[in-house]
Amino acid sequence: MSNGQILFPEQRSSLVSLQRFLCRRAFDNTHFIIIIDENTYSHCLPELIANVSRLEDAEFFEVPVGEEGKELAIAGQLWQTLLEGHVDREAVVLNLGGGSVCDLGGFVASQYKRGLRFINIPTTLTAMVDAAIGGKNAVNLNGVKNVVGNIRLPEAVCIHTPFLSSLPVAQVESGLFEALKTLLLCDEALYHRLVNGLRSGVREASDEMIRACAQFKQAVVKQDLYDGGVRRMLNLGHTVGHAVEAFSMRPGRKTLMHGQAVGVGMCCELYLSHRKLGFPKEEYDLFCSTASRMFCFPHYSLPEVEELVDLMHQDKKCQQQQVRCTLMKDIGIPVIDVEISDNELRDALLKL
Repeated sequence: MSNGQILFPEQRSSLVSLQRFLCRRAFDNTHFIIIIDENTYSHCLPELIANVSRLEDAEFFEVPVGEEGKELAIAGQLWQTLLEGHVDREAVVLNLGGGSVCDLGGFVASQYKRGLRFINIPTTLTAMVDAAIGGKNAVNLNGVKNVVGNIRLPEAVCIHTPFLSSLPVAQVESGLFEALKTLLLCDEALYHRLVNGLRSGVREASDEMIRACAQFKQAVVKQDLYDGGVRRMLNLGHTVGHAVEAFSMRPGRKTLMHGQAVGVGMCCELYLSHRKLGFPKEEYDLFCSTASRMFCFPHYSLPEVEELVDLMHQDKKCQQQQVRCTLMKDIGIPVIDVEISDNELRDALLKL
């Protein structure tokens, strides 16, 4: 199995590294397939093809933007297209897009004919620091996120930060929450530098921060590919966050981006960290005040809180109907699989 190596800038850009990677003998006479969405078709595909000559003859398939594309029906359509095109097991799929494209494309590739090789080329900050790294591939089912999927590493992840220039501010802000989560786990100095920047109105993560996040996640995944232990620290903010995100996609609700939902989830889970593990209150307050400057937090009625708690019980991390979260004892000191009662979840949600 591939080690999912990360391609960072070499010479002019990461795309130079990708060209060199694809010129290896392992890719001789390879049929390349690029999965894109409407946004990456316009903003990223031309630059990719212009700089990576190995992909000049690649075939490309377009999928719906965002979570709408992460459905079994879309995966089925792609499998049917691959089958009708007589695509064999030597083909390589390149997923050019955000977390949804990488999740879907990785799932489609890893299941077709028991597995095609694939490469992720993340184009959003969320994907660069988190979603494209680690080999978790999945689609949604009946409004529950990532419930059908597998773990299979890509051949490589190509992080080309100039793609971020095409993103709207809201998309960048969404990715900043994932960066905050990772730096909170691994690098106190960079975490506070990012927080201070956000509080002064700077809505970006430096290349140094992106590299630190990507390398930390890769190191954690190397220790625990199949999520049996230490990798669960990366779930910080996600138990509550996935429920908040799924709830926001219901009719009549304002849809939250993944990172925004993770930001809400982190506020709740850092509150629980303070209550249960003594996480410093000043750090909890600092995170929440920083997050609330970036977007308007949702507020939930009591009936809505009950629906959110029910969604958390459907989370794949839930065991024996017991919700479990990754909490923080302090910056850089996560505690995985902390059991959380329904009343504690209600308390945290109502604190919003």
